[in-house]
Amino acid sequence: MSPSVPDPNESPPDADAPDTLDAEVADTLDAEAADTDVLDAEVVDAEIVDASAGPPAEAAEPAVGGTAGFEPADLGPDSVEGLIADLEITVAKRDEYLDSLRRTQADFENYRKRIVKQQGEAVDRAVGALIEQLLPTLDVGEAAAAHGAADAAVYSSLLGALEKAGMSRIDPAGEVFDPNGHEAVLHEPADDPGAEPRVVDVMRAGYAWKGRVIRPAMVKVRG
Repeated sequence: MSPSVPDPNESPPDADAPDTLDAEVADTLDAEAADTDVLDAEVVDAEIVDASAGPPAEAAEPAVGGTAGFEPADLGPDSVEGLIADLEITVAKRDEYLDSLRRTQADFENYRKRIVKQQGEAVDRAVGALIEQLLPTLDVGEAAAAHGAADAAVYSSLLGALEKAGMSRIDPAGEVFDPNGHEAVLHEPADDPGAEPRVVDVMRAGYAWKGRVIRPAMVKVRG
């Protein structure tokens, strides 16, 4: 076997290549060592800071009823006095509103009573006016009854119905003369000059409706 003959065109191997590789590996190891030292220094600094800050705070336990993290407000003397003042103002306003409501209710009740009274008086006046228009008919019926007419029962029935409704007949024979319900058309002297004047004869009966005189009685007075 013949020995290999070197190619005259191939470059000769670099003699310095192993030395260069060893230098690059050394530089890489030195850089990694430096980075490790820096990282260790940062870890030590962080532990020192954590130690100076004290132990870590424990997580707050949630309160029962869904009020986690709620803390009652500190009500100092000023806050209590403010609440009392607000309560007094609220009570004063409540009393004011109640008084206003009572006055309004009283005014409404008085108004209702006044309206009812006015309505009743209006009805009485209307009925009284109707009875006043019936007075001539009553006079004719009274005269017919006095003479024994056959239709006297009609007059009696009409008079009875009107009296039940509130009409009253004024027949003051023998009573003391009252100018409010009597109309004196004749006078005669009395036996005793100091005696009170009295009705001695009723010439025409009078009528009143619920106490209000519609027509005074026409009378003869003595005294």
